[in-house]
Amino acid sequence: MSFGLTIEKLFLIGLVALLVVGPDRLPGFAAQLARLVTRLRDMARGAESRFKDEFGDDVDLAELKKLDPRQYDPRRIIRDALKEEPVRVRPPRTPKAQTEPTTSATPYDGEST
Repeated sequence: MSFGLTIEKLFLIGLVALLVVGPDRLPGFAAQLARLVTRLRDMARGAESRFKDEFGDDVDLAELKKLDPRQYDPRRIIRDALKEEPVRVRPPRTPKAQTEPTTSATPYDGEST
């Protein structure tokens, strides 16, 4: 990861550090910076090894990066959804109504019950 730093930018940062800190204390600050970078690198390696210990080696970090919510742009998702052709669904075929054989209705007998 270069963070967009080029040789020219690094040279400019070094020159500004030389002017601000001074040539006397610059080696001490450079040594402190080197120790800091080493500690940060060790912390990152330790975090990665703990992650692999807890989740196992079968976890692919590239797959986890796909789940990052920052990569989803709602405008792009909506634009892509509107570009898609709508799916044409045919209405379901309804079977013809089956008619039951007609029988004569039983006459009403008021005295039966």
